[in-house]
Amino acid sequence: MSDSSTISTTNTQQNINCLSAYDYHLPAELIAQHPAERRDLSRLMHITRNDSAVINRHFKDLPDLLNKGDLLIVNDTRVIPARLVGKKDSGGKVEVFLSKRVGECEWEAMIRMASGKAREQLEVYLEGGKVVLENKLDDYLWKVNIDTAGDVIEWIEQVGGIPLPPYIKRESVEDNRTEDKQRYQTVYANEPGAVAAPTAGLHFTDNILNQLEEKGVRRAFVTLHVGLGTFQPVREEDLDKVKLHSETYRISEETLKLIDETKKSGKRVIAVGTTSVRVLEHVAHSEQWHPHSGDTTLFLKPGSEFKVVDAMITNFHLPKSSLLMLVAALASKPLMDKAYQQAVAEGYKFYSYGDAMFIE
Repeated sequence: MSDSSTISTTNTQQNINCLSAYDYHLPAELIAQHPAERRDLSRLMHITRNDSAVINRHFKDLPDLLNKGDLLIVNDTRVIPARLVGKKDSGGKVEVFLSKRVGECEWEAMIRMASGKAREQLEVYLEGGKVVLENKLDDYLWKVNIDTAGDVIEWIEQVGGIPLPPYIKRESVEDNRTEDKQRYQTVYANEPGAVAAPTAGLHFTDNILNQLEEKGVRRAFVTLHVGLGTFQPVREEDLDKVKLHSETYRISEETLKLIDETKKSGKRVIAVGTTSVRVLEHVAHSEQWHPHSGDTTLFLKPGSEFKVVDAMITNFHLPKSSLLMLVAALASKPLMDKAYQQAVAEGYKFYSYGDAMFIE
């Protein structure tokens, strides 16, 4: 596509179900490299589906857009500093990028070697512990074992670096001790396990949450530990052939109860982020309407039915990503096209530290 191209606006069902329909050009200067000066000073694009309106606001305006009785559902996962930089016996640098916890001390991880090749039983030494490469799982991932005397998560918190996304072009291990340590985390983060932030939630402040509570907007939690797969582009041109990465989630009895009450009262369930949407719709589509934990590979795209979510808050997503397709499924493809074209034209900031969108 040329530099002036935006998302395809051809509305045939065939194109909507093709990967190329979700490609667009984004000027590099619109990719946010740092968070806004204050969380709630980010811009908010307000989209209403009933009249296809696209309105420019700021995130601090959100309490004015929600109503008494609405239920806000947020993902309370906590980002762990999953980037571990150590050395092998010879002194060579090795980067271990944790992706998903699969056992008490076992993880799936990406390995980057400064020299030589990764091999089974290679030991990577860090302060107070080591990472042992057990076996290669595919072209990208290894299964590794963390060997440390204390709690594994506590050790990772001490030695790891915040795993900033690849489109943030600055060094993370040094910088994250200050800005990123605080800002690449939601104010309500509680359950450690994610290697990427549920970025729609980064805009919330305690003050906004208090305003919503005072207005009568209730809040509930789900947990979905965001994995590295969230950054992977879809590669199948035919979206019917796409199989998404798996992510671990949990939903509680209290959250299910609040959803039931909200639906019965005719009020809205508003999901914060694609991760919250994915949990809620997976539970509904799989008919597991009870408290539990599990894994989801749910892929929502135009034509998918939404059984729980009435509205959502989200950021602006990468071209050809499953997240972009999920947003198009809720907003409609033509309306999403219109919104992204306007966002580019008006200089909105994109991706993790970028601006937000409210679709209702």
